[in-house]
Amino acid sequence: MIIDATTAAFSVLSGSLVGFSLGLIGGGGSILAVPLLAYLVGVTPAHAAIGTSALAVGANALFNLFEHARAGNVRWRCAGVFAASGILGALAGSTLGKMVDGDNLIGLFAIVMVATGIAMLRPRKGDGDATVRLTRDSAGRLLPRLIPIGLATGVLSGFFGIGGGFLIVPGLILATGMPMISAVASSLVGVSAFGFTTAANYAASGLIDWPVAGLFLVGGVLGGVAGGLASRNLAARRGALQKVFAIVIFVVAAYVGAKSLGYA
Repeated sequence: MIIDATTAAFSVLSGSLVGFSLGLIGGGGSILAVPLLAYLVGVTPAHAAIGTSALAVGANALFNLFEHARAGNVRWRCAGVFAASGILGALAGSTLGKMVDGDNLIGLFAIVMVATGIAMLRPRKGDGDATVRLTRDSAGRLLPRLIPIGLATGVLSGFFGIGGGFLIVPGLILATGMPMISAVASSLVGVSAFGFTTAANYAASGLIDWPVAGLFLVGGVLGGVAGGLASRNLAARRGALQKVFAIVIFVVAAYVGAKSLGYA
């Protein structure tokens, strides 16, 4: 894709919006990466928008992971097993995704966006077992849940080219019972791993727009820093912000669905 001033500006702006959302409310922004790249930036074909999005999502998640790791919120062993299982799923899912017509895939993506919006409307609870760890004693209880849930989440993440954080967070809670803050932090290990796995698969088929991806990542880092600062200042309003962002996702999902059906 030829990068002119307008395309460059939209690429940085799109990345900033995704990064800002991730920094502000801890999720949701990556689900907008595909429609932003496809319809605002104009990345074509549709599969290239998905591959480029996967790379950007993985890199943004890795950037945000560093902050959570410094705060000691990541449950590394649980996250590692979940991510390792999900990598196999992401490889299978992204291979299957490349076989599906790109426009149809983005149409199905609209359904995933609606599911994301609904998930964001659900209240997040801070309850959970803060002492949960994957050890020799707990392995027999945790591994039979971490591995299959991680595998299934990876398949969906790879198929749609998304980070899948909105799936990984409840998946980790279901598998381990860890608190929400630990699940959000630990989910970034999976989001990064799934994103890079999907991106590598698409890159092997020449389906990543590298110049756009670079500009998108620059915007994502800038937006993530701004979102993190805003999050600390607006901590009391994060629930309300999630509801507003969920509405935005519903609106974009309606547009994506209409576009894929030829009505927009």
